[in-house]
Amino acid sequence: MEIVWDRSEVSALEVREVLRSRREVARNTIRTLLGRMEQKGWLKHRLDGRTFLYAAVVPRQQTIGQKVVQLLDDVCGGSAETLVAALIDHRKLTAGELERVAQLLADAQAQRDSQPKNSHKRKR
Repeated sequence: MEIVWDRSEVSALEVREVLRSRREVARNTIRTLLGRMEQKGWLKHRLDGRTFLYAAVVPRQQTIGQKVVQLLDDVCGGSAETLVAALIDHRKLTAGELERVAQLLADAQAQRDSQPKNSHKRKR
């Protein structure tokens, strides 16, 4: 998915070329993988001559958000604090990452404070 998101639209050959820099992958393996990802709803394709060009169905940020919420619910008992604490405790964040996280938290607090009461409750 990272390759598709990075390039917006890719052929199986392009995916293979990117992956080849890491390890050798058979052409049929790539085609099978892309086909399965399409069957699962991750990708869609269009024909350009005889070439299938694949694109993501769901944008990267939306997918990441969905997976984080799933992780939060499944592993952290719904506690964002547990998730953030685990991230800080078990991954060596760079100074830049820590600054960015602090800014994101400050922005979220400011946005929450500017909303009318009860409008910030999480909806399911």
